Amino acid sequence: MEACELPSAKKADKKLCEVLKTSKVIVIVGLSPKPHRASHQVAKYLQEKGYKIIPVYPREEKILGERVYRSLDEIDFEVDIVDIFRKSEDTPPIVEKAVKLPGIKCVFLQEGVKNEEAKNIAQKNGIFYVEDKCIMVEHKRCESEGLI
Repeated sequence: MEACELPSAKKADKKLCEVLKTSKVIVIVGLSPKPHRASHQVAKYLQEKGYKIIPVYPREEKILGERVYRSLDEIDFEVDIVDIFRKSEDTPPIVEKAVKLPGIKCVFLQEGVKNEEAKNIAQKNGIFYVEDKCIMVEHKRCESEGLI
């Protein structure tokens, strides 16, 4: 263990790697069609790693070859992770819908995105919650540690 790393952080990291290892379908809320945007680059990386990406975006018909959904309300099939690329203050209503999705294991707020209310909603519903991290960076870390 690193000198300043708390045991609970190490346990959460292993749990995240386990979730990434066992997941197949990732909903990305705020997936931009623009290739230079972080959400697009992350989604493309996840696709290349074998995940099924479900874009949620208010416009476009397809992004990265996948059908675009306008909101989480339109999704009625099993998903594993909901990854959110939105402002921190926008996340509670999104998480409120995400925890109701069939099969949901994890709600993931991207780097720079944190919200205590969103965290409470996920945890109250027994959903693993990650905030202020990049799912692509975490996937690479888990892979390099041999956990995926």
